[in-house]
Amino acid sequence: MNTIAGLCGYIVVILLAIYTLYCFTVFRRKDREKQNKIFAKQKMCMFLMHFICNVLLFVVDFDSRIIMLYGIELIFFLCIMKLYEIIYRGLSKLVLNNIVLLSMVGLIMLKRIKVEYAARQLVFIVAGLAVCLLVPLIIKKFRYFGRFGWQYGFIGIIILGALLVVGVEKYGAKNWLSIGGILIQPLEFVKIIFVFAIAALLAGRPSFKKIVAITAMAAAHVLILVLEKDLGGALLYFLTYLVILVVSTGNVLYLVAGLFAGGTASVLAYRLFAHVRRRVLAWRDPWANVDDAGYQIAHSLFAIGTGGWFGMGLGRGIPKIIPVVESDYIFSAICEELGGIFGICLIMVYVSCFIMVSNISIKIDNLFYKFTALGLGIMFMFQVFLSIGGVTKLIPSTGVTLPLISYGGSSVISTILTFSIIQGMYVLYGSEVDKADEAKEKAHEGE
Repeated sequence: MNTIAGLCGYIVVILLAIYTLYCFTVFRRKDREKQNKIFAKQKMCMFLMHFICNVLLFVVDFDSRIIMLYGIELIFFLCIMKLYEIIYRGLSKLVLNNIVLLSMVGLIMLKRIKVEYAARQLVFIVAGLAVCLLVPLIIKKFRYFGRFGWQYGFIGIIILGALLVVGVEKYGAKNWLSIGGILIQPLEFVKIIFVFAIAALLAGRPSFKKIVAITAMAAAHVLILVLEKDLGGALLYFLTYLVILVVSTGNVLYLVAGLFAGGTASVLAYRLFAHVRRRVLAWRDPWANVDDAGYQIAHSLFAIGTGGWFGMGLGRGIPKIIPVVESDYIFSAICEELGGIFGICLIMVYVSCFIMVSNISIKIDNLFYKFTALGLGIMFMFQVFLSIGGVTKLIPSTGVTLPLISYGGSSVISTILTFSIIQGMYVLYGSEVDKADEAKEKAHEGE
């Protein structure tokens, strides 16, 4: 049995490696028919991987709930993918495939940690994909979203500011809202509004005086997050604004000034906040405080090191000894049981998402849509970097979740919403290209 389980583990890694390879080879194929064949092969790889992983989990625990959840997941993912392709014929199939794959990996690992986590996460995914089914259509039909830059900014400030008064503290940060006993994290949705705000305001080619005002608005978001002790969120907002500002203006001096301001703010945060000093000390030498501040990161590194390249096998690790493993440290659990190669492939899948979003941003002529796509892509990729960087000791831990994989309804739904908005822009761009091609054909026939 152990031999068969080990062989299945190798097959899972190989399937994800093949899937990941297709994520990049598809960019070289210009023919739509050849691209569709690659996307079909990707689907085959991820559904086969999903099946094998669920079988392995069942063999380990003999929990009938695993099989029941697998059946629901399989039916849902098949239906939702087909539905998206029918409704939005011009959608990016790479983005859709990646959303489903990452969701599958998250559900597999959450089932491994606690079946109840996976059941709740599936509800969040179903709700997110079902509701966001209409988002691309809205983006395509309504073209005046870029007129309300300041309004977006003020809404974001009001929501974040309200959390200082009515927010609930969790994991040291007061950025949660309790509604009927259910905790949600408004920060996850405000970050989309924040990108809308800065994209709309910077799309108008503002003067230096207006840039100062926009920077003050962005700084207000960051400052409120600092006051709520959500330094990971503050860093995410700050970096996203800085990159969009530099790209939109082409002025490298803004980058220099931003990095200087960010460095100064980091020093002040270290001196002012005890929990920041605690995380930095744990990052510098987790082994010196392995029973206290360094416990979490030390066990994270143990898990990653123990997994090696191919992992210990699904269900054969001990991920539960890592605090908050289901959310902030889920990447460590993945590497422990599925291996470092699997973890690297996941990172590359995230990178392929960012490349696709960047291509969409480059090709769109409308500046608001261009900067929105770029901003959402940058925020997404920075979140991946902060999450994985924290658990691998590359940077101090910031408490940022891994998109679509970590447990959490707010994070999952906001990420799906982000990609739905990007899909809408992709469909919009495709329709514009089709109209341009039709106009050229008519002009050519007229000649």
